[in-house]
Amino acid sequence: MMRIILFLMTNLAVLFVISIVFRVLGLDAAMQADGGMDMGALLLMAAIIGFSGSLISLFMSKTMAKRGMGVQIITQPATPFEHWLMQTVARQSEQAGIQMPEVGIFNSPDPNAFATGWNRNAALVAVSTGLLQQMTQDEVEAVVGHEISHVANGDMVTLALIQGVVNTFVVFLSRIIGRVVDQVIFKNDRGPGVGYFVVSMIAQILLSVLATMIVMWFSRYREYHADAGGASLTSRTQMASALRALQRTHEPQDLPAREFAAFGISGRIGDGFKGLFRSHPPLEKRIAALEQRLF
Repeated sequence: MMRIILFLMTNLAVLFVISIVFRVLGLDAAMQADGGMDMGALLLMAAIIGFSGSLISLFMSKTMAKRGMGVQIITQPATPFEHWLMQTVARQSEQAGIQMPEVGIFNSPDPNAFATGWNRNAALVAVSTGLLQQMTQDEVEAVVGHEISHVANGDMVTLALIQGVVNTFVVFLSRIIGRVVDQVIFKNDRGPGVGYFVVSMIAQILLSVLATMIVMWFSRYREYHADAGGASLTSRTQMASALRALQRTHEPQDLPAREFAAFGISGRIGDGFKGLFRSHPPLEKRIAALEQRLF
């Protein structure tokens, strides 16, 4: 909760600074002239729109995962493997200094796992049936360690808040661009016209692409740290072995929902420009970073 409060305060502080800069430069008066837009109201609207979706998704993430991914929560272990999995999660959670997450299994032929939840002490860690079928117990243990590290690092909260921040600026800047073009190009001084709405929409689409690149860069960055965390909870040999096992499956597909894919153990990798929109770095780079102790 403290991280959410700090991010919100930081975002409000940045928006306040922008408002002051606009006022000092006289841009706010120009925007409000002749029925234009109120900068303060625009900043507030942008923050509400920007954060509402990401925060709602964050608080509903466990529920959406259970329903959308068909995660079966282990309440009473029914098999030796389920007993082992629960014990492994409990031990690693204690090592990481967090409360034990809920543990579940979802049906998927691809070896994968993910962590989600709005709070590091109220999380969910789920593994796929494909992971259990195609990896050794040591490799599964390392994958679980990777996901526990995501939880302990608070990555779910951080990613949601970064998404909220960039969404705020996408909304804010797209409206500013729309107003400027409407005034300068279309010579409209009577308030927002058709040009404003069309240009704002186009600007929002283009800025959203850039925002997605920023969020996915952070997601890739956090994967290296989660690998290092998984190695500390098991061993570098085990974590590297798990990543090599994923390589043998020819780069598994992304999880269906982007918010879950960002915290999966693996994901589809694209080349060139496409790679900027992937939630995970190439596995060979992750293995190299792990072996060279870069993280």
